[in-house]
Amino acid sequence: MKAVSFAVIFLCLIFPAFAKEYDVVVYGGVPAGIASSIKAADEGVSVLLIEPTEHVGGLSTSDINTAESEHMLKWTIDGFADDFYRKLGEHYKTGKSEYYFESSVAEKVYLEMLKKAKVKIHFKAHLTKVNKVESNIKAIELSDGTKILAKVFIDASYEGDLMAMAGVSYTFGRESKDEYGEEAAGIRFDRTPVNAKTVDEKGNLLPGISAHVKDLKEGQAHPGTMNYNFSLTVTKDPKKKVSFPKPENYDRKRYSLLIYWLKNNKNARLKSIIDFYGRRNGKFEMNNKQSAIISLGHFGGQFNYPDASHEERQKTIQDHMDYTLGLLHFLRTDKDVPEQIKNELNNFGLHKDEFKDNNNLPYQLYVREARRMIGEYVVKQQDVQTDRRKEDSIGISSHFIDCHHVQRVAVSDSQFVNEGRIWRMGYAYQILYRALLPKKAECSNLLVPGAASYSHVAYCTLRLESVWMITGHAAGVAASMAIKENQPVHKINIKKLQENCVSKSKLLTS
Repeated sequence: MKAVSFAVIFLCLIFPAFAKEYDVVVYGGVPAGIASSIKAADEGVSVLLIEPTEHVGGLSTSDINTAESEHMLKWTIDGFADDFYRKLGEHYKTGKSEYYFESSVAEKVYLEMLKKAKVKIHFKAHLTKVNKVESNIKAIELSDGTKILAKVFIDASYEGDLMAMAGVSYTFGRESKDEYGEEAAGIRFDRTPVNAKTVDEKGNLLPGISAHVKDLKEGQAHPGTMNYNFSLTVTKDPKKKVSFPKPENYDRKRYSLLIYWLKNNKNARLKSIIDFYGRRNGKFEMNNKQSAIISLGHFGGQFNYPDASHEERQKTIQDHMDYTLGLLHFLRTDKDVPEQIKNELNNFGLHKDEFKDNNNLPYQLYVREARRMIGEYVVKQQDVQTDRRKEDSIGISSHFIDCHHVQRVAVSDSQFVNEGRIWRMGYAYQILYRALLPKKAECSNLLVPGAASYSHVAYCTLRLESVWMITGHAAGVAASMAIKENQPVHKINIKKLQENCVSKSKLLTS
């Protein structure tokens, strides 16, 4: 009792009367965080949503303009996620859910939904400090000096920063096959080598190649996550087209691998390097191409991101933007690029109606995976493929096990293999409430719907905004229940939670 009293007194000194206080604080204005905020507010509790940037919506409002429904069973997109896609249908006046959309429209719809729910949003400040008393988070502090107290916290962020600062166990990268007995885990070499020069005249590995194959072993653990990239909204419409900007830090050597490859592939086309997905109103999503020798994915550039400081991450983000704009500049102007590729790319430009306050460039780097919590239960490959029914299910995912490549590995001076890809058919599996919970001894008033307790392999089925909105929905309802029941988040009534997440029929179907 004395320890608790001292801790409370200590907190009062650090967080004086002018500190803001809410029932629920949600960190991360990404789709999972938006879902959490709105569903908690719908239950009558006070909610603050914290978004470190100036825009809500995460990747949904930064050019990833799909629900990925082409790789899912659409009936599994339920709860708040279904509400959002139906709202998009209302905007486009189609009378049905719309799974392909525009970033600006997604942001407009999210903001309207947040306003209707009366969720307060705190923009442009990131987390800097977490204060706990025993296993309870009592207060947090932001980079702008704001101090906030709450009864329950939700970490919806891609990176899991609140979870990590609260002393919750986590990991990143890839477990070995032996860790959880997962057949698809660990280092994974593509079976077909690519013929391309891998070293320079001095024998050094070219930029974009991380290691030699002899230094790695299939199935071993590895700290690298799947690659990141910026995805751009582009158009061919001359009235809407804005020229691609030249990067501030252009280095032609970064594309040496492509230079050597193009010399031996004079008939190469732009579609061999970059993927373009048609979206609404003459817009295209320009994204990483998995099979390309080099594309928008900055292989190896993501290695230091998951556990880095805010300042270090900003450098990584800028490096990815320099890489992206540099690649486009190279393809448009370089003497070693075939004319047909230059002509094809010069038909495109950034769309002037998107990201107007950011030089028509997206707000967020596509962080496909960062930290992952090690919580009450770790969801594994077996849980998403074979052992798919769970008593504490709060929703269903059905996306493929989809992991982009992690790195390029030199086989010889003239060949490399890509490493890390997983692409497996998905099954409808039930998402566990336990996967959102830290170990109770570590934190009893925190829910983590974003960087949830999944192995790397299983996480590849979770890392979609359409699925994260389902876990966010559950987290928001659970937070309000914990407050009303005066219980730790680990002890709430699961059956009541299930009734407020998705329909019972869908919970029983998998």
